[in-house]
Amino acid sequence: MKITEKEFNIETGEEIITERDETAAETKARLDYTKKVATAEAEAKTKATARQAIADRLGLTADELQVLLG
Repeated sequence: MKITEKEFNIETGEEIITERDETAAETKARLDYTKKVATAEAEAKTKATARQAIADRLGLTADELQVLLG
């Protein structure tokens, strides 16, 4: 993946834009973060589904359940 870096010198008004390949460490960090976000989203979806199932069994709306859970 290409990384674009922009450097702006206030004194001269010069703007330098460089493009480079990401390092192995940057690639690993990006992929780890992507995996972490996907896991968090999956967990949130699972919890929401479980809460909705409980609300359905109790005959509560989502708003009523939210009031009970705080």
